[in-house]
Amino acid sequence: MKQETIDFLESYVNTISPSGYEDRAARRWKQEAEGFADEVKGDLHGNSFAVVNKGGSPRVMLAGHTDEIGLMVSQITDDGYLFFNTIGGWDQQVLPGQRVKLRGKKDDLIGVVGRKPIHLLEEEERKKVVKTEDLWIDIGAEDREEAEELVEVGSAGVLDYDFERLQGELVAARGFDDKSGGFVVLEAARKLAEMNPEAEIHAVATVQEEIGLRGAQTSAFGIDPDIGIAVDVSFATDTPSMDQEKRKVGEAEMNGGPLISRGPNINPVLFEQMVDVAKENDMPYQVTGAPGGTGTDANAIQLTRGGVATGLVSIPNRYMHSPCEIVSLSDMENIIDLLALTVDGVAGEEYEPF
Repeated sequence: MKQETIDFLESYVNTISPSGYEDRAARRWKQEAEGFADEVKGDLHGNSFAVVNKGGSPRVMLAGHTDEIGLMVSQITDDGYLFFNTIGGWDQQVLPGQRVKLRGKKDDLIGVVGRKPIHLLEEEERKKVVKTEDLWIDIGAEDREEAEELVEVGSAGVLDYDFERLQGELVAARGFDDKSGGFVVLEAARKLAEMNPEAEIHAVATVQEEIGLRGAQTSAFGIDPDIGIAVDVSFATDTPSMDQEKRKVGEAEMNGGPLISRGPNINPVLFEQMVDVAKENDMPYQVTGAPGGTGTDANAIQLTRGGVATGLVSIPNRYMHSPCEIVSLSDMENIIDLLALTVDGVAGEEYEPF
């Protein structure tokens, strides 16, 4: 992957974008899209769109959600401490002692998630998972007055972790679920802009997936696509303690290539087409079974209007919904190629499953 492409990924992932507060990520994504798309726009919900080959047919939607899990200030105490709620699905055990970055009234500010020291916890307390209501954020304020000059109820933030290169092709950051998907669909659209496709391509950075697939519902309704492919992350099972989980979710390895989903949420013709593209181009790929509606934008896209021929391609992800998720640059690059080659060949295809 080119260094300038990695630089875009890094700057995009580092934006603070909890569900409902995706504006910074949206601006960075649209800024990048301006360099190649026929049309770049947003909608009232906050979704971002990059259109390639406007006027072509069929209409293809490529979706990756741009929101991430986060925190929201719920109360400011007289002593200047901040109680908070979580945005999206958190492992509560991750939170104590973490440094947070909040979007303040004027500037971002740093705080620390506080909890009673372990030395002072009763034995039974030590055995229990901590509750959010027993945690607080300490920004170092003297009192409520000083705190309210900096933040307010409803101010949102994230744990303060940024993009880092690891060994080989692996990279770590918070928010790869799913800004890695938002990155992939935009880069696939960029590649398609150079390929003279027949289809009209709508790359979409959807909002509010972490609280209910909301942006996918509104954006897909507006586009009314013939074909929709969502890109999200899925569980890598190549780490210790995952043997039992493989029986539930299947096997998925880092650097093993795209995870192509199969099941009732997925159009079988489109699934076979993506597998054929991978085989014909000697591209590594993995297949994962999805026996019901997936917890991804693909679920919302499939059920739009009269129904959409839907696919789901996932990026193997270690430590999902933690502040240090790990994905592979090579997996993302292979998915970009898979999407571009698949969409380039959709003209005239019939997607009725029976």
